[in-house]
Amino acid sequence: MNFILSHWPLTIICAAMILAAVIDGWKLKVPNWLTFPLVLSGWLLGLLNNFGLLAEAGFDGGIGGALAGTALGFVLLFPVYSIGGMGAGDVKMQMGFGSWIGAFYGYKDGLPIIWWAFVFGAVIGGVIALGMILARGKWRQNLANTRDILGDLLRGAGQAAEKAGQRKPRMHLLPYGIPLCLGFISYLVYLNGWGF
Repeated sequence: MNFILSHWPLTIICAAMILAAVIDGWKLKVPNWLTFPLVLSGWLLGLLNNFGLLAEAGFDGGIGGALAGTALGFVLLFPVYSIGGMGAGDVKMQMGFGSWIGAFYGYKDGLPIIWWAFVFGAVIGGVIALGMILARGKWRQNLANTRDILGDLLRGAGQAAEKAGQRKPRMHLLPYGIPLCLGFISYLVYLNGWGF
């Protein structure tokens, strides 16, 4: 409990990620009213730390770390978004996480945390997707969709996004905010050894 109180920025970003995941699971969309304030508040926290106003909260980063974390969050998911593989809200959710982590941990520690949290989320997303495929039992349809997606990737983002839009009505969608949230939180728990 002492760790949670002394590291309140991590508690806030985890709570925001949980809220984003719940909304994404419910509405299949992560709203701008949540993602934009996360990105901007991460920048503000970084700037405040540059002026020495957040040292007692354990901040090692600043505005540079927050901006770098936001950029890394964008770069990690934009390729998948550009081919229609996920919504813009998921990308902005990742950017908000990156903003806060960069502001809190700085470049040196923050960017690897953002990367590994993303990797954890991708693995969790793959496991959830496999579970959805097993539960629905539509192997051929999923195999055909995967083949089409890989083929579209080779043709370029513009055609891939158009074809993804055509496939979307017949696909079972995974609200990717859920695995992102689980990846973020599980990596932070792993990293900090929180006793939840």
